[in-house]
Amino acid sequence: MQKIIAANWKMYKSRQEARKTAVDLRGMLAAEDLPGKRVVIFPSFTNIPDVLDVFAATPCVAVGAQNFYPASEGAYTGEISLAMLGDMGVSQVLAGHSERRHLLGETDEFVARKTSFALNQGFSVMLCIGETLAEREAGDLVRILSRQTGSALADLPEDCLARLSVAYEPVWAIGTGKVAGPAEVLEAHAAVRSRVVRILGDAGRNVPILYGGSVKPDNAVTLLELDNVDGLLVGGASLNAESFMQIVRA
Repeated sequence: MQKIIAANWKMYKSRQEARKTAVDLRGMLAAEDLPGKRVVIFPSFTNIPDVLDVFAATPCVAVGAQNFYPASEGAYTGEISLAMLGDMGVSQVLAGHSERRHLLGETDEFVARKTSFALNQGFSVMLCIGETLAEREAGDLVRILSRQTGSALADLPEDCLARLSVAYEPVWAIGTGKVAGPAEVLEAHAAVRSRVVRILGDAGRNVPILYGGSVKPDNAVTLLELDNVDGLLVGGASLNAESFMQIVRA
């Protein structure tokens, strides 16, 4: 299975900064032979056109959007539609990132609507799931991951599944400098794989499962060597081209 290394730039970078980071990364990628790797960049909305322009001739790099609203159009002030994103050339989106769940109040049901809507519109979706520290300490890891995964993947058409990936991101490890240990990652990814296969059947064995949560160059190799870790979703360490490139090389 191809390894996916994804960069989530969140609410960082001016257009000039985003373009420079993208240009630096493009130059590094051009000098490397990285078979079996696919890079996805999720910039802020205002930076998408510049980043798309930089990577227009780089087939191993896709540019995605961090958010969207699950409607074709309408009176949804401040939101952005898939049609608008597609018009720019975007074909990949995030859904259910923990910051949107826990800071902005997106529910499992709303994330499920977004996931289904985007897949049915022909977009690739990276579905984010994960538990809080309190949930893990209460022994609720498997229940939380099963609930979030089950809600989002119920009743998906089979022809959508090749465009689906899942990113496990323990909420307590995002931006904190903490990272789940190998045993914790193995446990979580095994639970996610089991749930995905239970919902989707054998097709679920081919759905990539990424790990996200304080990923850095010094832990990327260890993470990618673990069973059921098919890639990495990188936050802070992706903001610098050299740091992110070290993770891509892992």
